Parts: sequence; C-alpha cells; structure tokens
Amino acid sequence: MGHAAGGLPRLRRLLADGRAAEALSLIDMLLEEDQPADAASDLLLRRLAALISLGRRREYASALDAANEAVAADPDPERHGRLNALAAVIAHLDNSLERCVAHLVKSYRALGLVTRVDEDVASAWHELAAAYSFAGFHGRAMSAVEMARRVAVTAGIPESDYANPAIRVRLAVWYDHHGDSDACQRILHDVLSDLPWEGDRVRGGLAEVRPIYCGSYGYAVTRLAALGHRTGRDPWPLLEGAGQSVRARDLRLMGKVCAAIESGNATTALALLDQSTIAPATMGAAEPIRLRALAHLAGGAHPEALAADRRAFRIATAQEERLRDLLMDGMAARLDHENMQRTVSRFRGEALTDPLTGLPNRRHLEEYVSMLVGGGGSAVIGVCDLDGFKSVNTVHGHLAGDAVLQRVAGVLARVMRKGDFVARYGGDEFVVVLPGASQLEARDIAHRIVRAVQNEDWAALVPGTPVGITVGWAEATSIQGIAQAFAAADRAMLRRKAS
Repeated sequence: MGHAAGGLPRLRRLLADGRAAEALSLIDMLLEEDQPADAASDLLLRRLAALISLGRRREYASALDAANEAVAADPDPERHGRLNALAAVIAHLDNSLERCVAHLVKSYRALGLVTRVDEDVASAWHELAAAYSFAGFHGRAMSAVEMARRVAVTAGIPESDYANPAIRVRLAVWYDHHGDSDACQRILHDVLSDLPWEGDRVRGGLAEVRPIYCGSYGYAVTRLAALGHRTGRDPWPLLEGAGQSVRARDLRLMGKVCAAIESGNATTALALLDQSTIAPATMGAAEPIRLRALAHLAGGAHPEALAADRRAFRIATAQEERLRDLLMDGMAARLDHENMQRTVSRFRGEALTDPLTGLPNRRHLEEYVSMLVGGGGSAVIGVCDLDGFKSVNTVHGHLAGDAVLQRVAGVLARVMRKGDFVARYGGDEFVVVLPGASQLEARDIAHRIVRAVQNEDWAALVPGTPVGITVGWAEATSIQGIAQAFAAADRAMLRRKAS
C-alpha cells in the first residue's frame, strides 16, 4: 500500500482516539498521492467513517459514492461489509429505515464470506455492530461484537479493544425508554464492572482504554446517578477523554444534564436540554425526552414528567411500528421482484439483461420490438422517465438511487398486463411495450404507472426526495418506423414533463 500502509497504524489510532478531524486531514493527504486500488478503497472507507464521526452530513452522499465506486471493483468482501455498515449508519441518520436494513443485511452477508483473520476484519465486525446498535437492533449488535471479539482473540489483538460498551449502554437506555428501568440499571452496572477488567487486561490501566469507549463508561456513571444510583466513580475524566466527535460532545452534554438531575437542579438540566441539539444516533431519539422527564421529576413537576415520559415512550416504540410497515413493504417488494423475474425468466443472458434491475436492457428491447413489428404486429411504445431522481442522487447518493431504480422496476412489472414488455432503457428511463394495444389502453396503463409510482412510500426509502414518473407514448407499425416511434414517444414524454 506504499505511503497508505505506512500511515495506516496512525490512522487507526487517530480514529480510535476520537480524533476524526486529524484522521481526515491525513487521509486527504494520502489520497492526493497515487495509491494502489486496494489502498484507495481502504482510505475512502476510513474517510467516510471520519465524516460520520464529525457529523458532516452534507458530505455523506459524495463520500459514500466515492467509496462505493472504489469498492465496487474490489474482490475483498471485508471492504464490502465495511462499506455497507457505514451506508447503514448514513441511511439511519437519513431516517430511511428501509435502506438501513438493506445495508445491514448486505454487510452481514459480505462479512460472512471473509476467511482471513486480522485487525481489519475485527474492525469491520465492530463497525457492523455499531450500525446495528444505532438502528436499534441490539441483539444483532451484541452478536456482531462477539464476532469482532473472536476475530481479535484469534489474531492476537487485545479483545478489550472490541468490548464496545456503547452498544450495551444504548441497550440499557432502550430498556429505560420502554419502561424497564430495573433492566437499564442492571446493564449499566454490568458495563461498569468491565472497568477493573479493562484495567487488568490493558497495559497502563484505564489510561489505555480506547478513548471512543471512555464516553460510554462515563455516561453509564452519570445515567445511573440520574436514576438515583450513585457508583462512587468520577465520570468526568472518562467523558473528557472521549475525543471530539459529535457523539463525544453529546455524551458530555447529557452527562451534565444527568449531574444536574442528580443534584435536584431541574432548572439547569432543562436549560441544557433546551439550548442544545443532541443527535438521535447518540443514545436514541427518545433519550433527551427521557432526561427531560427525569429533570421534571427531580423538580417535583409530576404532570410535566408524566407527559415527557409518555412522549419518550411513543418515540421509542415508533420504530417497532415502522419495522412492521417495512415487513409489509418488503413482502410487497419481494412479490414484485418475483413477478418481474417470471416476466424475464426466458431472457437470462447477461448481454440482454440489465444487471441492476434484472429487466431486459436496451439491446434486448430493440430486438424484441423489431421481432414483434417485423412479424406483422404493432405495438404502442411508452418511454417512462423518473421525476425527482436527480435530487435522490444529489441528496442521498447513488446507492440510494440504485435502490429507487430497483423499486421502480418492480412497480412497473407489477402494474403491466400479461404479455406486456418492460425494459430499462438507460439511466432513469424505462420503456414499456404494449403489443397490439390501442391509444386508449395506453392511456389507462399510463395512469396506472403514474399512480403506482406516486403511491410508493418514498419517504421511507429516500426521505425528503419524492419520486414521480412521466410517460410518453407512440405507435410502431413497421420496421422502418421503430426509431421514429422511440423518438416520438421520447418527445411526448418531454412535452408532458414540461407541462
């Protein structure tokens, strides 16, 4: 890896110490040099991780696209696993649970293919564990942490490097948000019982605990205090030693809120919450509301405490409802895909199939229409162009754009009649062919296509960037007129889009 390999240990240490800004500067310097493909992939993945740590959300889409482009040609499944774990975190921050779950599944499957044992593989499982935890899949997060620990032990790496108390602290507050404060306290005490173990296992004692973990240990101390359980530990060296990431800053702020609650100073606790924005990914969207409830309770404002607690519970349970909806949407998408696969089952050749959507490609489309019209038949050709697709790629990145194209392909396959033909023409254009159809039938199909695309839950897949579709039609009745029919349908589509 050349210079990149020489800088890798330092990069790992900077990221482990929560010094993401310094890591980012080093990565950008290394990327300015010529790097082998595998080194460039690795650097771009670490760059994406650093941006997430710094909370620079405007840069996520372009950085994710760059990493995806580099990793796409990389045969190493570990890098594909890391890419999808980071993409899952971004999708979660983007409030797209559907994309988040898809990336989590892809990450798990990719890492399951890894056969080597080294620090990068342990770190990849560790990143997947964090992504699971952010998204609220705490059981899977714990399983991924265990995988990271096993790899670390086999590779001769201190397993304490992969203990990740953040996942258990997030699980503890999840229980508290759902009304089980006893389970919360039990888990937090269990987390803190690691501290002497860490001190024994890591040379130099607690000073050698990874800084990215210090904040979680410190917050466990203050959170227990807010619930009335003092541990006798000083949380502030831990909280102050957690680095300068967005998460570290949030933990320090919430630690101050908890300290104010412990001392009965409700006014200070509420003022801190009112004056600050806490990232939902830090400890869940319900955590600031739950702290507000504890602050009101400390101040004797019981009606306000009850109202805040009820709100925290609603926020905490909202994801369960979204997961049920996602299960239904996922089943619908699966049925759409099966329908599409049946439609194109006789066209398996790679030369005739679009690899992203599984639909026939442009070459196959042209051969099909030529065969249909050349045999004496006629067809109405519809050119379908997506509306709002450019914004999807700009705001969410090209991985999200690919998910939209796959969804649209499934929708088109679902609404077409038996015997109709659907193809991906290129980019965000699709073409439908209606053999022997009339213009009236074509208009009816157009309405069905537009309604079906509009009715998809785009807010769950690409929040804030709704997707629509515009269709233009033309008739092809002869071999000589095929090109003119395509051009006429394209012009009709553009006129509709303009109007």
